[in-house]
Amino acid sequence: MTIIHPVHVDSQRLAIHGGAAVFPEGAPTWPPVEEDILNVFRAIWSDGSWARYQAEHLETLEQQLMRQFKTPYVVLTCSGTVAVELALRGLKVGPGDEVILAGYDFPGNFRAIEAVGAIPVLTDVVAGGWSLDACLLEAAWGPKVRAVVVSHLHGELAPMRDICRWAADRGVRVVEDACQTPGGLVQGQAAGAWGDAGVISFGGSKLLTAGRGGAVLTHDAQVRQRIRIFSQRGNEAFPLSEMQAAVLLPQLEKLAPRNQRRQQAVSRLVERLAGVSGLMPGKIDGGLGVASYYKFGWLLDPKTISEHGRTEFLAALQAEGVAMGEGFRGFVRRGNRRCRKVGTLPASHIAAERTVLLHHPVLLQGPEAMDRVAWAIEKVLSAMNKG
Repeated sequence: MTIIHPVHVDSQRLAIHGGAAVFPEGAPTWPPVEEDILNVFRAIWSDGSWARYQAEHLETLEQQLMRQFKTPYVVLTCSGTVAVELALRGLKVGPGDEVILAGYDFPGNFRAIEAVGAIPVLTDVVAGGWSLDACLLEAAWGPKVRAVVVSHLHGELAPMRDICRWAADRGVRVVEDACQTPGGLVQGQAAGAWGDAGVISFGGSKLLTAGRGGAVLTHDAQVRQRIRIFSQRGNEAFPLSEMQAAVLLPQLEKLAPRNQRRQQAVSRLVERLAGVSGLMPGKIDGGLGVASYYKFGWLLDPKTISEHGRTEFLAALQAEGVAMGEGFRGFVRRGNRRCRKVGTLPASHIAAERTVLLHHPVLLQGPEAMDRVAWAIEKVLSAMNKG
């Protein structure tokens, strides 16, 4: 589809070279300034609940998460990263065990496996994407494999039914990292509710934000109990605060309609950029369900943009006011002393070198903003191709 250039953007010259920026106002901030959140702060200041160890806000948040994810147990934590470690501990993963992990993933997941004394076993992601390739699990298996950590990344969903079926056959536990996908639906079930333990994040830039925080979701009472025993050090060692819980509650009510707006925005953006050479969008849902978009990913085409050109591409887009950045570095260069690798991980190499990510706040700005983002991308690609 031919992109219709916004009428108020008439310069082909890149902003980084002195031209008119597509978004002269800059990228939208997150979280937005909202009256209901301000009212929460007023209320918890007035009643003093912000300073309590445990009160009604934490209990209400736990109950709402149980209902939303249809899991009977929730453990609130100080971060999503710590939640992954606690989930592994709750599943009795420890020294001498191995944990399967994609060669391209959030760096904290590698560290969480190490934190419990286990060894990461790296297997590849799907070609042209970012999620663990379920077809490669059997090649990664060994007698020491105790668990697999599976992440939904950049708007792409992992095939949880196949992964959980394989894991059950092999006696392997599943940790589902849904930190980027709260409110997403995978094969008819909430993202985060598939595994033996699921994890969500409330980090400062996340779709649900309390500045910091996270949660472990599980159907297993023993997993919850092990986490609580480990976390008790005279008081809760990895807590979410009453204040954080209070500001999350009104956001939970907005999650579904906001996710729908993000989904519509991504569909429009992909449609507007169809036929534009230089980058390949991620699979919007891969036929597996309905994603939520913390960051929406593309892979740059090396025929159009060299490896070093990614830095130039992102700098030019950021100058246009588009909040786009690199993906994760991945683990393909990790030494053999720290992990076991299954093959050469070619798709993980590609993901680490070519991924670019659009941050989610702009996805809430409406159709006209998506047309401007598409124009900014086309404008930069066109200029780089001419160069």
